[in-house]
Amino acid sequence: MTQAPDMQAMHSLDVFRHYDRNHWRLSGLPLRSIDTSLVKPEYLTLVKSAVMGESNVIAAVHGFLNEFADDYDFSAFAVIWAYQEVQHHYAFTSWLQAVGETVDNRAVAAMRAPYDPGTTPSATLATNIISELTVNHVYRAVSAWVDEPVLKELLLRASRDEAGHAREFRHFAAKRLEAHPEETASVLETLYFYTSDDTIRHPVGVFKAGLDELTETETIDTGFDLFLDTVAGAGELDELQGKIRRTFGSLTGHDLSTNRAVRRALATVLG
Repeated sequence: MTQAPDMQAMHSLDVFRHYDRNHWRLSGLPLRSIDTSLVKPEYLTLVKSAVMGESNVIAAVHGFLNEFADDYDFSAFAVIWAYQEVQHHYAFTSWLQAVGETVDNRAVAAMRAPYDPGTTPSATLATNIISELTVNHVYRAVSAWVDEPVLKELLLRASRDEAGHAREFRHFAAKRLEAHPEETASVLETLYFYTSDDTIRHPVGVFKAGLDELTETETIDTGFDLFLDTVAGAGELDELQGKIRRTFGSLTGHDLSTNRAVRRALATVLG
């Protein structure tokens, strides 16, 4: 017998069960086994940048709970997501502490203010798909690049988490667009904004830039710049943007393989 829509099991319950079975623990990282002889200055920059990026979880979940006040299922997922992102923040912080480095908590605290709502709820979800796919790609590539084994494992674990987060944000975006197809244009506009340049744009860098507390510390953009200059291979940015475009193409049903195709799809939706 088919359940009525309001009686169907919440997707966030499946997410929680998966988390409960499979998620890793900070206590399982062998931080006392870090080989400090393999730690390079670039690693410190990248990890400090990751800390600053992950620390935005509090601002983001605050925004989610406000913007999606009428959606318990997504809000429950947002809380699960937030716990995992806090874990990333503190795992990277713990790695830094283990190698004798500190985190500027004043800069972290400055990121606390919640994000404003997106132009539509679908645009907010789309922005976070891009965020998760970007960090998933960068963490995985950096994991393959670094030599220090504990950091390599931490980056790989975080990368896998971000892939799962991207999948779930896409699930909720598809559900939202099914109910509100008029928000498709805002999703395409979001895609174009973040993928139309030959660089990595990330929501944290876009919305949290310019804070006085960040002038003398690493930011998420510091890490992306170092990644593109030092780690990324030829065609890496195209690979990342292609992955994002394919995800949005499957989400919206449009060919979004190029900037021109995105503009054409947007014109079709608006026309």
